[in-house]
Amino acid sequence: MRAPVKEEHIEVEGRVQTVLPGTMFRVELDNKHVVLATICGKMRKRWVRLTVGDRVKMEMSPYDLNKARITWRLK
Repeated sequence: MRAPVKEEHIEVEGRVQTVLPGTMFRVELDNKHVVLATICGKMRKRWVRLTVGDRVKMEMSPYDLNKARITWRLK
């Protein structure tokens, strides 16, 4: 029996464009592509607040390039 392969994520950076209800955000990437993003559990647990204009680092699945998970807030 083979061990499951861990899925590789694409790391990208962008700027929060819109804050949506339910900890969802519209984020514009550096190449002007807009994705729907949610914050990761660690950021939710630490009560990290995100506002419009914040730079964020995200992880995206190579299978769905329209959704992302925000993992870090940059300065």
